[in-house]
Amino acid sequence: MKYGFIGLGNMASAIIKGMVASGKFEASSIYGINRSQKKTDTLVQMYGIQAASSIEELIHNVDVIVIAVKPQMFPDVLPTIKQHLTDNHLVISIAAGKSLDYLQESFLPTTPVFRVMPNINATIGASTSCYSTHSTNVEQKNLVEQLFSTVGTIVELPENLFSIFTSIGCSSPAFTYLYIDSLARAAVREGMPKQMALEIAASSVLGSAQMVLQSEAHPWALIDQVCSPGGTTIQGVTSLQVNHFESTIYDAVDAVTNKDALLQKERVK
Repeated sequence: MKYGFIGLGNMASAIIKGMVASGKFEASSIYGINRSQKKTDTLVQMYGIQAASSIEELIHNVDVIVIAVKPQMFPDVLPTIKQHLTDNHLVISIAAGKSLDYLQESFLPTTPVFRVMPNINATIGASTSCYSTHSTNVEQKNLVEQLFSTVGTIVELPENLFSIFTSIGCSSPAFTYLYIDSLARAAVREGMPKQMALEIAASSVLGSAQMVLQSEAHPWALIDQVCSPGGTTIQGVTSLQVNHFESTIYDAVDAVTNKDALLQKERVK
């Protein structure tokens, strides 16, 4: 099986890095093409992938096509891809804002098309990704899951939940970075060096996330375990609640979801 990346930006580079590092994909089985030849040459040197001189050449050499260009480039790129597709190709798009139906209509009716949404943490192999497809082929789904599991975790979702996933899967890393930085800045205010505070806050958030994933306890049960009666932690928790911490998170998720839905409508026009 051979894989071709059309567009070699940060996300495509992260996926290629994860594929090669996993040991499950031969670098020689990965092809790439990018508007900037310099970027292509860099990835060839770093990971040993194959450089394609044209989209046509790339498609003729691969089985799986990963479209990693920005959505505004689709009108130029998709017709070229369609022109050279065969019934043996599988197409994956990681571009934001282009629906599965839009993608499917851009190719052959028989072309298996997958829409995948990774997040920024793919750059360190810790992405939370989701995918949607009209395909019912288990082998094709397994292939896509194996590919993206090299950069983290991946789950299949119906596409009507993609806007919600955008909030809690793609935008939430920014919320979490802000939370970590806020913890660290509060510690700096109390006299702790910033780098030390960042490391402690980030490590605590990482451990807490692992606790939620690995424990069978509900998050509130875990909160109760930390909050001793009359202790320090319960003072902080009630302070957060009084200052609308939970409803602020709800509002942030709503804001992202509503904005994503609006952008989807604008792109359809």
